Formats: sequence, structure tokens, C-alpha cells
Amino acid sequence: MVTASIRSIGTAFPPALDQQDAWDGFFAAHYDDSRVARRIWQNAGVDRRHVAVDPRVEDLRDVSTGARMRRFVQEALPLGKEAVQACLVGAGLGAGDVDVLTVVSCTGYATPGIDILLARDVDMRADLQRTHVGHMGCYAALAALGSVTDAAVARGKRGVLLCIELTSLHIQPPTDDLQQLVTHALFSDAAAAIAVMPDGPGLEVLDIVSCTDATTTDHMSWEITDLGFRMGLGPRVASVLERHVGRVVTDLLDSHGVRIGDVDHWAIHPGGPKVVDAVGRKLGLDDSALAASRHVLRRHGNCSSATVLLVLDELLRAHEPQRGDHVVALAFGPGLTLYAALLRCR
Repeated sequence: MVTASIRSIGTAFPPALDQQDAWDGFFAAHYDDSRVARRIWQNAGVDRRHVAVDPRVEDLRDVSTGARMRRFVQEALPLGKEAVQACLVGAGLGAGDVDVLTVVSCTGYATPGIDILLARDVDMRADLQRTHVGHMGCYAALAALGSVTDAAVARGKRGVLLCIELTSLHIQPPTDDLQQLVTHALFSDAAAAIAVMPDGPGLEVLDIVSCTDATTTDHMSWEITDLGFRMGLGPRVASVLERHVGRVVTDLLDSHGVRIGDVDHWAIHPGGPKVVDAVGRKLGLDDSALAASRHVLRRHGNCSSATVLLVLDELLRAHEPQRGDHVVALAFGPGLTLYAALLRCR
């Protein structure tokens, strides 16, 4: 039976910006030095972020969406190229070996798309099969992983999946809306790419499942406005995730004869400190199981779809999973939607 494995992960980041420097240099004045905003900023669990556009240097608050989309292409192409090339080197592949390229983003659009422009710039084949996954939010990496995995298993295709998110392009005008305060305190920019190969070593993809609670669609949104994309992030997101995550994970594991206690590593999307806490509490996980997620949030912020891949990369670097180890990856986003993947180290 043909299986599919994540062979390598490549990452790339724009320049880093210290969280306190971001507050002192821009956001304190942006929020009129509000005590509430300062408290949210300090409790976001983020020490630094990465920004393609530093608001201290360039203020996009009143810039049109069209101009922001042109900037997206300008910034995303070199960042995506760096991540993909690192991924290819790690997998021992040349650009011409890739059969399927899937690009994920909810922070920018262009036609021709980043998938076409990137394939051109790294010299991928003309018969490359391409897919663009847009506007799914933070869980999109796992949804796209399902598609790339299916191509590997069913048709023997070698795939690259790139998540590229530039949330710094979407700074909004000043407001006392708490949802915007939280968004600006958490979100960051990054690119992460994975190579998915038929058979062979790596993290074997055993299964991917999802669950959407459509009664909570108002809890999280990503609205296209005349001044960039505006996020809605309700206060009950963590409690909704806590309500569903136990069943989703148990159903995923039960179908493979695995129990929660058998899982060796957890790659949980750190949507924010409360999200990580809620998932850990519901699944009965100790601090060590949550360490990689908290580290990524602290050092990189919430990079939307790229974040769960950054957590996987951190696990591989810091914890060196052994052959046979099980890994569960979890990501959450609009819907509210939960995605879960069961992986096994080969």
C-alpha cells in the first residue's frame, strides 16, 4: 500500500520586530495609550513577531486594498521562494522533481497567482499541477495537506505545500474594538513549505479529519474591506474549541487504535494563549506537550496557516521524534473549524 510522508520543512521570515518595541514605537499611540490595549498586548504570549511591513517605518492604515495586494506579491514572492528552496534542499529534490504545488494564503491574492509566479521563479516544470487555497484561515495548512497527500497516495505525485501569510499588510485604522486589539497583538508574518512524498522516510500522514460548528460562524471572520482585510475574533473561540476538540481527537485516534496517552508529540496551532490552554486542558496534556506551540507563539506570533507547520518544524528540531512516534497536529479557524492530522515518524 502506498503511503505519503512529510519529507522536509522549509521556513522563511521577514525581519523580526520585538513586541515591546512594536508597542512603544507605534501601537501605544495607535490606541491612544489605552490601558486595556496595553494589557492585551502584554498578555498575548508574544515576545517578537515578523513583519514584511514595519508600522513604525511605513503606516498602511489608510492604504487601499488594491495597493496592499500589489505589495503582497512584492513581499510574498521572495519569502515563498526562500521557504520552498529550503524545503527542496531538505527533501533532496530539485525544482523539476515537483509534480504538484499547492499555495495557501488568506492574506493576499493576485492573478496570475503566487503559485504561477513562484513556479516560474524557482524553475518548476511547465506541466506542474498547481492549486491555490485561499481564505480558509489558520487551519488551511492541514486542509491542503489532505489534498497533497491524496495526490501522493493515489497518483504517486511529489508535492510541495507552501503557506505564505503577511498579516502586517492588514493593519486597521484605530478603534476601541477589542477584537482588533487582540488581532494586532497576536498576528505575524511567515512562510512555511513542506515536501510530501510517496512512501519513504519522514512523518507519515495516517489520517486527517475535520469538524465545523456552523452555529458559531460569527466567532471568527476575515472581511475584505476597502482598507485591507479586517479580522473578527470573538471572545468565545477558546471555549468552542474546548467543547469539540476532545471528540475530534478521540475519533481520529480511535480509528487507528491509538489513545491520547500514546501520542508522543503535539503540534497545536497557538491561536493565542487561551487557545493553547483550552486544548491542553481538554486533552489532559502537560506543559511539555504544549511547549512547542508556546515557543512558536512567543518567538514568531500567530502566522495564520503557516503556524502549525512552524510548530511541526520546532518539534522536529527540538525533540527529534523517533521511529514509530505518533504526532497529532491541530489547527483551528473560521467556521469555527477544527482540523486534526495523525502522523507517524518513519
